[in-house]
Amino acid sequence: MAMKLQKWRSLSSSLFMINRSCVVFNQRLLHEGPDTLEELLDRHLVKKEKSFDEEEEEILNQRRLTSTRREALHLYRDILRATRYYMWPDSRGVLWRDVLRENARKEFEEARFEKDPEIVTRLLIGGREAVESAIDKLVEKQREQIEKERRGGGGNR
Repeated sequence: MAMKLQKWRSLSSSLFMINRSCVVFNQRLLHEGPDTLEELLDRHLVKKEKSFDEEEEEILNQRRLTSTRREALHLYRDILRATRYYMWPDSRGVLWRDVLRENARKEFEEARFEKDPEIVTRLLIGGREAVESAIDKLVEKQREQIEKERRGGGGNR
């Protein structure tokens, strides 16, 4: 019994020393931060990019716009290609293909004159994800339909 007690005492003292050294270590890490307010601000504030003259800035903006325009056109064409597969009518008798194309055209027209690159990027990413999601769902439904036909066709023989 005395041996077990000695074992537990040595274990608890070891744990106490480990915890104590961790606390000291954590205190050191916390203190390694910035020493002055200027260092703190320098680390966490957004730094201004190097300034360009107006001509260079205009060229950079045109490049950004042409690349986003290209991406938008690519997305629009992908939407048109994807809508080819929606050939069934909705409740009004209009083909889903036409409904989807009309909605895509309307959304692109609404965002046509958007200048903020962050918003344009968000719109492009959202549109790309929507197209991929719609295609994935369509493929999954077609697989289910094929499986149903296989099961139904195999049982009639």
